[in-house]
Amino acid sequence: MSDSITSLQNPKIKRAQKLKERKERNESDLFLIEGYRELKKAVDAGVKIETLFICPSFFLGVNEDALIAQCRAQRIVCEPHVFEKLSYRDRPDGLIAIAVQMQTKLEQLHLKKNPFLVIAESIEKPGNLGTILRSADAAGVDGVIVCDPCTDIYNPNVVRASVGTLFTLPVIAATTSETLSFLKLHGIQLVAATPSAEKSFTQMPLTGPVAIAVGTEQLGLSESWMQEADLRVRIPMHGVADSLNVATATTLLLYEVLRQREAYTNRKK
Repeated sequence: MSDSITSLQNPKIKRAQKLKERKERNESDLFLIEGYRELKKAVDAGVKIETLFICPSFFLGVNEDALIAQCRAQRIVCEPHVFEKLSYRDRPDGLIAIAVQMQTKLEQLHLKKNPFLVIAESIEKPGNLGTILRSADAAGVDGVIVCDPCTDIYNPNVVRASVGTLFTLPVIAATTSETLSFLKLHGIQLVAATPSAEKSFTQMPLTGPVAIAVGTEQLGLSESWMQEADLRVRIPMHGVADSLNVATATTLLLYEVLRQREAYTNRKK
């Protein structure tokens, strides 16, 4: 391992800093992964790690050395003040990687016998998109399709909020038209979440092939999605707020699909 980097002007540090910008991520097809937990999930999922920045002073446990060895990447040791500048966390834990983006296409998406998808249209806040990925992973969906994205899938805060689940399930960026064609091709029912729907999400059948679609934080799903929806559902609101956070709403809808499917399976026994 080379001597520790002490200068913020080091070209390797400046290159990594640029990856905090969407333009640089798009042009290079690279992105940043920070944190032991996130990096471990990425490595276990086979994500290619190009460079690993290390600061042992910030290590929180005793397993870092094994993960570092598992990465098989160029290793660069940084002094604490340099690592803190590179980090986007309040409390760094000593590991930041430059990784190669996963370029999964719609046609590569492996669907189960009874498909279960999430469609996130134009989600604006990285934290919300990351949380949606985390909930989708927990619910066991086949994949998340991010349509006409406002937020870059590889934004560092998406990686962080997803707690590494960005690497544990297929996440595909696609246009609305591509996604609608894909759903029709595979006979997947499109369910649109909207406060204007007549029926609650618990009153609609969600046991078959289904794609749960959610829209922007402020405006919800666009008109093109609402027109194409097979079912429209709402989440009842009994307080002064007229809607839930989009990530919270998505989680409720996903677990309602699981609840209905489990109940249906139990009835068949």
